[in-house]
Amino acid sequence: MSRGKKTLLAMAVLLAVAGCASVDFEQSLATTNQQAGDFTQGQLMLSQTPDQSANRARLAQGILSKPLVQGEAVRLALLNSPALQAMLAQSWADASRAAQTGRMSNPMLTLERTQLVDELEIGRLLSFGLLDLLTLPQRTQVAQSLMHQQQLRLTTQVIDQITQVRQAWVKAVAAQQSLTYAAQVNEAALASSELARRMQAVGNFSKLQRARQQAFYADAATQWATAQHAATATREELVRLLGLSETQADALVLPGRLPDMPAAPRVASEVSQQATAGRLDIRMAQAEFEAQAKAQGMKAISSLTDIESSIRLDSVFDNAEGTAKTRRGYEVSVRLPIFDWGANQRDGFNAQTLAAGFRLEHTLRTASSNLRESYSAYRTAFDVSRHYRDEVVPLRQTISEENLLRYNGMLIGVFELLADTRDQVNTVRAAIAAQQQFWLADAALQASIMGKPTATEIGSMAASGGGDAKH
Repeated sequence: MSRGKKTLLAMAVLLAVAGCASVDFEQSLATTNQQAGDFTQGQLMLSQTPDQSANRARLAQGILSKPLVQGEAVRLALLNSPALQAMLAQSWADASRAAQTGRMSNPMLTLERTQLVDELEIGRLLSFGLLDLLTLPQRTQVAQSLMHQQQLRLTTQVIDQITQVRQAWVKAVAAQQSLTYAAQVNEAALASSELARRMQAVGNFSKLQRARQQAFYADAATQWATAQHAATATREELVRLLGLSETQADALVLPGRLPDMPAAPRVASEVSQQATAGRLDIRMAQAEFEAQAKAQGMKAISSLTDIESSIRLDSVFDNAEGTAKTRRGYEVSVRLPIFDWGANQRDGFNAQTLAAGFRLEHTLRTASSNLRESYSAYRTAFDVSRHYRDEVVPLRQTISEENLLRYNGMLIGVFELLADTRDQVNTVRAAIAAQQQFWLADAALQASIMGKPTATEIGSMAASGGGDAKH
């Protein structure tokens, strides 16, 4: 084989090796759908053509044609949210940048033409980074680690976004349910206040009795106004997370109430078993540490020196003698570490790897703790909500019925009846809040199982009536 053919063959092999690190974003999306499929109950798709966008809009319109339950809200977000689409496109860009780190720089071709009297010289110089070539296998491995890390980051971001959608849906439905109840209380208080005014006019109510009825109505009106804003604010938050247009927002219809609680809570052992199957936070930290460890050795060399190799082919034409000669050779350029030995860079690389190792250790230590906290919030919210449903609300209803009988029998006055009514109203509001808290904790627990812990606070709810919530 001639020397020229050998050179061409070597360059072909070099280009083939340099093209190993590449991005298949469709495969990346398929992996994300596989990892988070049970969590999202849907499929991620990136719209790249007008037809795909039109198909997404058509599917979204079909979902909005009926009351939006929580599962359909998640599906609508996957289809319709521009924020999710931007997240997918950005992930593609980040993965492409990660893959680029595993590629060799393009070779440099230098052409020269010099003439001296009757002698013409044409020079050709092909240069490439020899150190880049020698470290190509290591850089390819680093690039693959970075791409894997980006894949896990995308899955984590999707889980976080879907958790926000679920919790926003819970808040919006609970706020609408509270608004409906506040409107009923306000309407009843208005009628009671008007009746008290008329009864005072004919002398059957004292000024104090009427004032108490009026104060109850004023409080109900305030609660109604507050509930109206809460319903609007939570609905608009959901609209933003779903990425709805003005037309789509007008078509959005939410259920009248939160779904019923499950018959029994999740078992702690089953939750722990599901979580240990492959938490994303641990896998993310592990991928980061592996990428840093692989990159450290390669960067340690590049911080010390750089080597460039060149292949030269010169043609010399002597017009006076009518001859032509060819010169072949090579050049090697080495950056000498005279002024900077790269110690600071290597210290920085070591520190980055050390930090990644400690982050992995921290994640391993806190993963179980985060899961236990999320499960405690879930179980507490379940018990409190069930306590309201099974004990507090029925007890309040019984007390109200008995007090109404006593009022009709003139055994208690209006003041006692109003106080009991206020207690009953507060109990119903607290019951709705407890049910909302349960579904928020349920969404947070699902995210924590996947490895994306979400903070959940269990607020104190003033309850009227006895009974302790026990695990």
